[in-house]
Amino acid sequence: MAYLYNTPDDVAAMLARIGVASIDELFTSLPEELRLKRPLKLPPAMSELELTSHVAQLAAENDDVRRKVCFLGGGAYDHFIPAVIDSLASRGEFYTSYTPYQPEVSQGTLQAMFEYQTLICQLTGMDVSNASLYDGGSAAAEAVLLAMSVTSRSGKVVVLESVHPHYRQILSTYLANLGTELITVRAPGGWVDPAAVAAAVDSHTACVLVQHPNFFGCLEEVAALAEAAHRVGALLVQVFDPISLGLLKRPAELGADVAVAEGQALGIPLSFGGPYLGIMACKEAFVRRLPGRIAGQTVDRRGQRCWVLTLQTREQHIRREKATSNICTNQGLMALRAAIYLALAGPQGLAEVAALCVRKAAYARQQLTLGGRLECRFDRPCFKEFVLRDRQGQVREWLAQAHQAGFLAGLPLGQWYPELDDCLLVAVTEKRSRAEIDALAQVGVGRAGGGAPPAPHVRATRALA
Repeated sequence: MAYLYNTPDDVAAMLARIGVASIDELFTSLPEELRLKRPLKLPPAMSELELTSHVAQLAAENDDVRRKVCFLGGGAYDHFIPAVIDSLASRGEFYTSYTPYQPEVSQGTLQAMFEYQTLICQLTGMDVSNASLYDGGSAAAEAVLLAMSVTSRSGKVVVLESVHPHYRQILSTYLANLGTELITVRAPGGWVDPAAVAAAVDSHTACVLVQHPNFFGCLEEVAALAEAAHRVGALLVQVFDPISLGLLKRPAELGADVAVAEGQALGIPLSFGGPYLGIMACKEAFVRRLPGRIAGQTVDRRGQRCWVLTLQTREQHIRREKATSNICTNQGLMALRAAIYLALAGPQGLAEVAALCVRKAAYARQQLTLGGRLECRFDRPCFKEFVLRDRQGQVREWLAQAHQAGFLAGLPLGQWYPELDDCLLVAVTEKRSRAEIDALAQVGVGRAGGGAPPAPHVRATRALA
């Protein structure tokens, strides 16, 4: 719809219709001292040419992965995105129904949803998958609500401290008015001892929420955690990294009852924080408590294969008292991108990407700790992320130095974990080259001697990767 401004005649007609003399009269309920008595401080109007140039200059102030070498992680990663994903996902047939919920949605979109669900089940080993949620954090919270419904327990939920802090914050918000006790089990060594979880669960516990690999990049003892949860009749909800399943055991094989993830790593751009993809799969016994919707395959009256929305468990489709949630956003277009990525990579491709992440992360951890300033904070096997401690206790200064040299070098952890105020989280994906890692390692010894390489050199080595 084109934007058409309101003319003075339009304004007068609207005011007359609602029975007021002026626009100011609409704000009489606001205290006088809160009203602005002067015009807004806006710059003069620009021509189209001037405005385009101005907006381009503002956009150029953003630092992104095309200008900086990215070692950021914590839930959003700079993975390689094959061109075919953009090509297929950009087709108008998919773009025009990016958040489909209608029962009469097109067969092509329903088939894409069905293929996505199938791939997620193959990836996780679970029986059923919904056709996506908003993001990893909301998926984790919805999984906990599912567990509370399945177990008929609302007294206690146990979450590991090594779960993404944003996910724990979202979960806390979900549970704030439900009277549920949220128990957080500490992770002093970068992972949680299953014995500590076993001591925290009881007959009132609905579920245990674990992330594997966890927020620090470390591997958890998921099978032992699942055993501890099941021993008291609770469920085990695992947050997983989709890429890691190229090498690690699937959630179902570790005893998880529900598996959730952030799907951004599967062919979805960083996009300054979204939109992303919430993945959720579970055992078949829980299918009618699964939020969102599920596409199913069947045959029509002519015997031809077709697809339907088999299950729609939100308020807009069924009686409120039977709804599992009020989810309105399913990120269907992002789910399509993930399905294309998984189909394109296949088991071998996913294994190769995962292996590259492990090897390059191990090399980066070794190189970054050679200079003496940085050291590994946790002695624990990792996947593609790891925590480094700055012996000088000046993490933000080191990150600023790295930024000046052309790197987005990591996330300072003190904002979430005060005891790790001298630490940062570094992520290494298959995109990072040996030259980039070696150049970042030089920043690590910059103040100890030698100096950091200039940004043009960094960009040159990246271009040659």
